[in-house]
Amino acid sequence: MVGYGSRAQLVSALVAVMVLASCGGNTEPPLESYTAEELFKQAEFELETSRRADDAARKFADVERLYPYSEFAKRALIMQAFAYHRDKDYEAARSAAQRYIDFYPADEDAAYAQYLLALSYYDQIDLVGRDQGLTFQALQALRTVIERYPDSEYARSSILKFDLAFNHLAAKEMEIGRYYLRRDNFTAAINRFRVVVEDFQTTTHTAEALYRLIEAYLSLGLNQEAQTAGAILGYNFQSTDWYEDGYNLLQGRGLEPDAIGTGWLATVYRQMIQGQWL
Repeated sequence: MVGYGSRAQLVSALVAVMVLASCGGNTEPPLESYTAEELFKQAEFELETSRRADDAARKFADVERLYPYSEFAKRALIMQAFAYHRDKDYEAARSAAQRYIDFYPADEDAAYAQYLLALSYYDQIDLVGRDQGLTFQALQALRTVIERYPDSEYARSSILKFDLAFNHLAAKEMEIGRYYLRRDNFTAAINRFRVVVEDFQTTTHTAEALYRLIEAYLSLGLNQEAQTAGAILGYNFQSTDWYEDGYNLLQGRGLEPDAIGTGWLATVYRQMIQGQWL
């Protein structure tokens, strides 16, 4: 004879089986049965609650695919770019952002799409030792935001990131220059430091580049060039340790900072300090 407790457990088990069977018989309605708004809200919910932003991106893509001419399709496209970027799928983010720019160039979110495209390059700039192709692409994309959408809320952020990316390129040149300098390949080192002085003179690396030029030129016995580098360093960065160290290097050879000679540094001095461009 089955006791009361056993009967209750049996009933509970049967109910559970019936519920599972009932659930198993239900299938997810096809995507086509949802409106564009319903699909969009599903994608938004997925973006807010899921750790996998790529799942939300695919749902936004469904909106664009099923309702290509709706207002929700346009919104879904920019959200795709955002979701892919958050998922660090930078190539997919760039693709979605570029499609938005191509399809809706005059839309109010076009500036944000261009900004996301730039970020998809910028956010991959991490180590100085990496290939600098992404840095150049980030600079180009950020410049587009700055020039095409100067009054947008993204312009200021783009300017700041542009300066950081520009500084990153200068850091790469300095790294290579120091490598050559340590190996006494002074000519190759000078070429790298020259790039920083001529092309990246607004970055934080210019003072060190001028100091390293003093080192390299003195090692080659090219005293006039070293003195000219010291003169530029003294004029622009006199309060820095780089100038103090450079001055001491020159003094150790019985030299003073002085813009003399006719080399490329003399031209830089004439242009930067004397304002003579011809």
